Amino acid sequence: MVQLHVKRGDESQFLFNTTVDAPLETVIQQVTAIYNGRLKVDRICSEIPELADHGITLPPNMQGLTEEQIVELKLRDEWEDKCVPSGGPVLRKDEIGRRNGHAPTDKMKEVLMRTMEEAKALISNKQVQANVCVTMEMVKEALDQLKGAVMIVYPMGLPPHDPVRMEFEDREDLSGTQASLQVITEDECQLWWAAKEMQRGKKLQDYIGKNEKTKLVVKIQKRGQGAPAREPLITDEQQKQMMMHYYRRQEELKKLDEADDDSYLDSEWSDRQALKKQFQGLTNIKWGPR
Repeated sequence: MVQLHVKRGDESQFLFNTTVDAPLETVIQQVTAIYNGRLKVDRICSEIPELADHGITLPPNMQGLTEEQIVELKLRDEWEDKCVPSGGPVLRKDEIGRRNGHAPTDKMKEVLMRTMEEAKALISNKQVQANVCVTMEMVKEALDQLKGAVMIVYPMGLPPHDPVRMEFEDREDLSGTQASLQVITEDECQLWWAAKEMQRGKKLQDYIGKNEKTKLVVKIQKRGQGAPAREPLITDEQQKQMMMHYYRRQEELKKLDEADDDSYLDSEWSDRQALKKQFQGLTNIKWGPR
């Protein structure tokens, strides 16, 4: 299997296994799906702590308003009584006025937070260091884990305007957000290797030959952004190791310079005539009165 180390800019994303005879349209489609799936998991995981701390999202027309303004405008959250967490709510006011403040209990909060960590670990870029390839099945598993945890804590579901539910139902609106800049659609996606764009309509073997044990660093990028920066000759970790080795070598040379004297010549062990004097009984001779 050919192993692709997918990067966005200088940041590692994931490892992906394919074959040399795979059409690049298929490779691009699969890589894009995994890339965007990981982003979806990250976006849901960024909302889970808020859901665990402050409950469901308020309707859009009530968000950011003070309690006095809500009373004055005679607004009411119809989902407050429908979407009650298991074990009853705990009042934790949301200072920014985005969520209703009816949070789950500590036990239910632990379910959400533990599942969030497990899902993030499943598709984390640390899998690159562990040499684990991320698949679309792993992305779906992470999403299913998060969906299951939310269903345990909120058996009646979340309101339709809650961003977590919108992500699960693929109704998320990312327009005007930083997250929208990270998403790459399949049509916009380009894969670059060795400063060359891997063109659709070709196969992987047209670029790398027929060796199935090849490992490549490819960069995913939006169409129109030009060629990405080339990979450095050495990694940051290798550079750190080289600097540490150089520093240790300098310290060793300093110690050798400090110890570079002839005082050892006065030591008994350095006397070339020591054996001769011992046979002649000339050792341990002291001058002066006893």
